Amino acid sequence: MSTTKSSRFAPYQNALRSLSTRTGTPLPSLIFSFAVLHEITAIAPLVGVFFASKRLGLGERFVNQFLQDDTPPDQPPGWFNSRLRQWVDEGEHWAERVGRRYGMFGFVKGQQPLSDSISGGNQPRRVSGVIAGDVANAIFAYATVKALLPVRVGLSLYLSPAFSRRIVDPIRLRAVRIFRRS
Repeated sequence: MSTTKSSRFAPYQNALRSLSTRTGTPLPSLIFSFAVLHEITAIAPLVGVFFASKRLGLGERFVNQFLQDDTPPDQPPGWFNSRLRQWVDEGEHWAERVGRRYGMFGFVKGQQPLSDSISGGNQPRRVSGVIAGDVANAIFAYATVKALLPVRVGLSLYLSPAFSRRIVDPIRLRAVRIFRRS
């Protein structure tokens, strides 16, 4: 069984080893660099798009576009529109969860969510204009970051060797020196 797994992953292992050799960085450092850069390329656009959409008022317009179902019943929505609708739904749940946990987007910190029977199921949560605006901007930012996933992965892959050599490896070498002295 282990020979099947190793042969199945052998092309990936060989590619990663050759990448490590070609860039001159240890493989664990490359993987760690990719993970850090992948998260940075998610958080930075999330914050940037949130504040830009708040300033420009894009969030409410974007979310309202998906709340109005104007697709004819006999015609299924396209792949991209259904994907965007899914990201908007995920973003709404994410914004509510983060908002209630940290007291953001106009939610009270630690406030329990309304049950679906009270809020009307899939109806948008609109308590006041400010809350709707911030939640809509958070949903727009979430959907934008999801849509940028291929760009984020490519950018993370491209920058991983340099990030590893300039940031991760020096920190790793300092830590090794400190523990060797002890």
